[in-house]
Amino acid sequence: MKLQGSCHCRAVRFELESAHPYPFMRCYCSICRKTAGAGGYAINLSGNHATLKVAGARHVSVYRALMETGGARRTRSSGRRHFCRVCGSALWLWDPNWPDLVHPHASAIDTPLPRPPEHTHIMLGSKAEWVEPEIAATDREFRGYPKESIADWHERLGLVATKTSRRRRRT
Repeated sequence: MKLQGSCHCRAVRFELESAHPYPFMRCYCSICRKTAGAGGYAINLSGNHATLKVAGARHVSVYRALMETGGARRTRSSGRRHFCRVCGSALWLWDPNWPDLVHPHASAIDTPLPRPPEHTHIMLGSKAEWVEPEIAATDREFRGYPKESIADWHERLGLVATKTSRRRRRT
């Protein structure tokens, strides 16, 4: 699925291809919450980094979070959180540990996204006290990171387009 997105002021516009476009995963970690999560969590999608095209790239800045490692020691995250330096909108995350993937924030996507049949709530052990997660009976909850990847979630629910179904849609 082709996804198109932008920042609030439209100084940055981008597009990419995603085989996993359902906005199902809500991350409550302090980094996501503070950089992109007004409701106490952020929703990241997954896309093919090689297809990412950016207009207005000169307005994009990158933030690499400092992560608590225990005690007073902090390390720099390998993840690069891209945002608009004009309006501050969170745009996407890219991490060199998974160079083929890019994770746009659902809040920056302008393309209508499919409604997920269930949600996965991750990093609940890091959520802010004021956050009241809306967890449905079919949702999954994790204090940390789940073993199921974004691709695995789409596969489990039969939400990944196969080459055959893609061909059928074109005709």
